Amino acid sequence: MNAREWIAAFADRLGVEPPTTAQFSALLDLAGEAAHASERVAAPVACWVAARAGVSPQDALKAARGIADGG
Repeated sequence: MNAREWIAAFADRLGVEPPTTAQFSALLDLAGEAAHASERVAAPVACWVAARAGVSPQDALKAARGIADGG
């Protein structure tokens, strides 16, 4: 089972739609931004915070990049 298949099964189990291709990519970019700007453990937690905030993966990525840029 690859990552996309696992995420689809996980989303189904939780009763939600899996991320679109664009969302999936933005989430990976968000995780990478958090991990490189801080510590690796920040990656999954940043995605969790974005979800709790109800922010799209794309908007969360912009916010994370703003922190990295000092803005």
